[in-house]
Amino acid sequence: MHPAPTIAERLDRLPLTRRHWMAVVVVGVGIFFDLYEVFLAGTLSTALTEDFHVTEGQLKPILASAFVGAFLGAILMTRVADRLGRRRAFYLTLGIYSAFSVLAAFSVNVDMLIICRFLAGVGIGGELPLCDAYLSDLLPARCRGRLIGWAYTIGFCGVPGAGFLALGLVPHTVLGFAGWRWMFLIGGLGAAVCWLLRRGLPESPRWLAAVGRHDEAAAVVDWFAASAGQRPEPVAAETEKQPVQHPPAAPATAPTTAPVKPAPMRELFAAPWRKRTVMLWVFQVLQVFGYYGFGTLAPLVLASKGYDIVHSLAFSALTFLGYPLGSLCSVFVIERMERKTLISASALIMLACGLAFGYCDEPALIIVFGTCYTIASNLFSNAFHVYSGELYPTTLRARGAGTGYSLSRLATAAMPYVLLPLLDSSGANGVFLVIGCAMAAIVLDVSLLGPRTTGRGLDDVAGRATDGASDSVTDSATDSVTGGATDPASPAPGTGTGPDPEAATHRQ
Repeated sequence: MHPAPTIAERLDRLPLTRRHWMAVVVVGVGIFFDLYEVFLAGTLSTALTEDFHVTEGQLKPILASAFVGAFLGAILMTRVADRLGRRRAFYLTLGIYSAFSVLAAFSVNVDMLIICRFLAGVGIGGELPLCDAYLSDLLPARCRGRLIGWAYTIGFCGVPGAGFLALGLVPHTVLGFAGWRWMFLIGGLGAAVCWLLRRGLPESPRWLAAVGRHDEAAAVVDWFAASAGQRPEPVAAETEKQPVQHPPAAPATAPTTAPVKPAPMRELFAAPWRKRTVMLWVFQVLQVFGYYGFGTLAPLVLASKGYDIVHSLAFSALTFLGYPLGSLCSVFVIERMERKTLISASALIMLACGLAFGYCDEPALIIVFGTCYTIASNLFSNAFHVYSGELYPTTLRARGAGTGYSLSRLATAAMPYVLLPLLDSSGANGVFLVIGCAMAAIVLDVSLLGPRTTGRGLDDVAGRATDGASDSVTDSATDSVTGGATDPASPAPGTGTGPDPEAATHRQ
């Protein structure tokens, strides 16, 4: 008699259902407002200079405040996610962001704006690592990368959305309200709508199993299986359940099984995970120069080339179209190419296009190289968001990704203090030379220290670390550069069979 399948095995065996797609879309809408907020500062920087008459010294904390808040938020919210669940953390992130983004629209001076952006950043800081952890927990291994790519494609529509809204609103006053204030108001109200949508999402079944709530975990898997017309599978000694028609709700009483405490932070530097943590932290500090450096400073770079506010915003909005386009492209390649190879290749394209963008002055070339840069940057970004959600076991997943992400927020907060003086002293050429060096260092970091993950079950990826198996650039030649992926029609390799203690936690 075959043993009952684990929660992880059942999740990876499920066919793709409309309920999986529902989760992808709802999570993607939340990502939309995170990225809308991140790129808001760059599009509003010139307008705030005129409206509040801010100096360069005041502009730096305006740009940095949301990222300092996001640094704290990424640490706090991912701790909440590992201790209390992904759903509760989702409610906190969007609720805090929505409230303080609306309040920022009514700022009476620069100090109030900085405080509101800081507190909104605390809310939104945990959003992306939570999305990565939640979707990685939920989706079958064979299509995990592709579906997370779709979620980010929805999300990255927020970048040109912010750009074109700024172009239409910032130069004008609408109903007696300055255009830049409408930008904050739209973001806050949109996040409130997303908060309501997320009430229909179930808790992560992997997290439920990891904290000992096995019946609830099985009920969530049954809910997904029912959407595909499958009957619930027996789990251990449980009796068969009827198909569930609504997302399983939290129990009215506390679970009888004592919850397992999340792994302590020091586990990130335990022997199995140390190399991955170092790789992740180095990457997150460096990637902000290439990814957020361009998006945040592009309007200011164009202004330094002599373009007025309208032309700077128009050129920025056009180049920002590359963000959703790049994200869409990633959907078609992310399962066909090893993640770490895709990250490295797209980083090199960003290096080349960034240098060209910095050196050229012709409007057509600025738009072409800027758009190519943003397309490559979202191949880069989507690959790494999927990748970071695959590096750790369930009990460390949100915190591992979130701690690395928090460092990127701190580095982004410091970025204006590094790149704005460099823009003044050396122009766009100097800025993009620094960005190019950061991208080259990322290629070395990921290539030498990063594991291969494409097409592998999460337990298998974790098992390779606990086994001490080589998972960096020296992997066996059987994992080709163009894949390392398994046949999507075959079972995910190693799912639930490795020595990872997480697999035992999932066993029903």
